[in-house]
Amino acid sequence: MTPEKKNQRRLRNLALLSLLLLLVGGTFAFQAFNQRAINDRIRENIPGGRVHDYYNRDTENKDVFVENYGNVPLMARIRLSEFMEKRSTGDTDFTPIVNGTIRDQVDTWTVMRPSETNLNTRVGDSAAFNTYSNLTFGWSRSGQDAPWFMPTFNRDNQDLMTAAAGHARDWVTSTATDGVTDGATHPGDGTDAYWSSGDSFDNSGPVWPGEEVTHDAAQNLQQERAPMTISQWAALPNNLKVGNFWVIDHQTGWAYWANQLQAGETTSYLLDAAQMTAAANNIPGEYYYGIHVDGQLISPDRINDFLAADGSFTHHDDLSDFLTAVQNGSIDNNWGNPGPEENVQPDQINFSIMAPGTIFTMAGEQYRYLENMSSGNHLIIRNDSFLGEGVFQQDNRLNTWYAALDPAVQAMTQPVADSFDTGVVADADIVWEGQNRWLTANLHAFPEVEADTTQVDPSGTPRAFALSLADVVRLSGPGRAFTDFSNRATDQGENDGWLLRTPSVVSGHRVWLVGSSLHNLQGQLSGAGYGTGPAAPNRGVRPAIIVHQ
Repeated sequence: MTPEKKNQRRLRNLALLSLLLLLVGGTFAFQAFNQRAINDRIRENIPGGRVHDYYNRDTENKDVFVENYGNVPLMARIRLSEFMEKRSTGDTDFTPIVNGTIRDQVDTWTVMRPSETNLNTRVGDSAAFNTYSNLTFGWSRSGQDAPWFMPTFNRDNQDLMTAAAGHARDWVTSTATDGVTDGATHPGDGTDAYWSSGDSFDNSGPVWPGEEVTHDAAQNLQQERAPMTISQWAALPNNLKVGNFWVIDHQTGWAYWANQLQAGETTSYLLDAAQMTAAANNIPGEYYYGIHVDGQLISPDRINDFLAADGSFTHHDDLSDFLTAVQNGSIDNNWGNPGPEENVQPDQINFSIMAPGTIFTMAGEQYRYLENMSSGNHLIIRNDSFLGEGVFQQDNRLNTWYAALDPAVQAMTQPVADSFDTGVVADADIVWEGQNRWLTANLHAFPEVEADTTQVDPSGTPRAFALSLADVVRLSGPGRAFTDFSNRATDQGENDGWLLRTPSVVSGHRVWLVGSSLHNLQGQLSGAGYGTGPAAPNRGVRPAIIVHQ
């Protein structure tokens, strides 16, 4: 059979099989009209949150936290208020420890307001309770994960009822303030660690308000740091200001979750215990003590609700920035400091709150903040390099640059070793982890190179230096000074490479460097063929210093 006949048979077969081809003089015409697909969904965004309050009078355990049972993010705040009155033996009437407060009028109870620097010390009218009650904020158990809880059965987002367990009394269920009336709305006896992994509860009946379903115990979020005041929050590095922890505005008593609470998440504990002191237990006669828990939940687009006037209290000046940070998921790197282009003196900068990678201008030089080295020491590097200067000029450039710095900057510069034990590692000997030439996977095989990380050395000299290969690897990655190739390079267009101090050959003058965009090596680490011969215009010397504040 000739090739032409084979082709004709193939075409005939295709026409018979598909009925879509028309044989016309050895060719075919093709139409494919109205090929259609639909991808759609109906989704109802249902907000829903519930304050949990587990309390046991006998053990003095009290757990307070917030659950998001809906399918959209929430922002949450809680405020505690206290009341106490006592009556001596033989007296008829109780006397409140704070004048003007009334037991059965919770709106008169005293808002718990802590000291600006210590959550465990109340101030103002709230200070009267320091003698009689100790509140334990947050949840921490050595060697243990986050606690477990039973998710709410009440998923009516119009119902203001709390998930009150044990001796906790929900205010919607009962407004009694007699210290004995039951008002629980949720399973459990209010003791510490009542729920654990693998537990479940069948709410058929229902036994408790809500749906007749079985729930498994779930786990609270692990607290990333202990609850703190908003002044303490302001002192955190900017990259740590949003996270899973509680922040209390000590001026109003409102405690805010410092993150958006995502669907299905539950906060860590704001409160873990409320224990009476020996002074309370030694009162001659009797006393009544109560804590009122007020929880408020909003969608992230309604932060102005949390900024509304609050009676006689005044929100902290940083509250608006705090709420905006939670709403956005982060805060500006320069928050609390001048902007990157604003030239300021060292005493106008707060290094302790800088996030790694922050750009700032100090005494006429622009820098990138690299890391908080602790003990008041901070590693910073010039934001640009001195282009066209190679390994032969590096030491001289470092020295002349430092000598020309503003005396105020020199005065805060810490000493480093007069010479570094750099070790040597060839480019071909390095194995790369993840992206090519981003992080080393086997630097431990070269102990001297790995150990060459810049530190303060009291026996050394305050001076500028070039970073080592180990420094750059240590400072690269999420949440660090160099988060990707582009910000590991300088901001000098295609000439954005810079030299390190780590040699890549035993003899000669080759050193490792951060590659430039000119050769499509932006931000990549390389020790192959660089540092010899004339200085290249696409890379340069980039001085770093350690400052103390």
